[in-house]
Amino acid sequence: KKIDMLFLLQKLIYAFILNVSFFLILMIAIQNSYEKRKVDLIVNETVFLPISFIIGASFISGTLTGSLLTINPVKKED
Repeated sequence: KKIDMLFLLQKLIYAFILNVSFFLILMIAIQNSYEKRKVDLIVNETVFLPISFIIGASFISGTLTGSLLTINPVKKED
């Protein structure tokens, strides 16, 4: 049981570190982005954002969501 908790914590830490590093790379890469667009939300629109930020933020949120969805805290019965 203790090993399972350590594995769960290790998986969360790796997912967090990976996504933070993706975010830092995104912030460096966005410096040379000139083309900007608005994102249409259900209620309204956002301000003009660089396309690379929109794509990168979508990728980061997808990897974070995917890594959190694979964590199953329910104990399996053998």
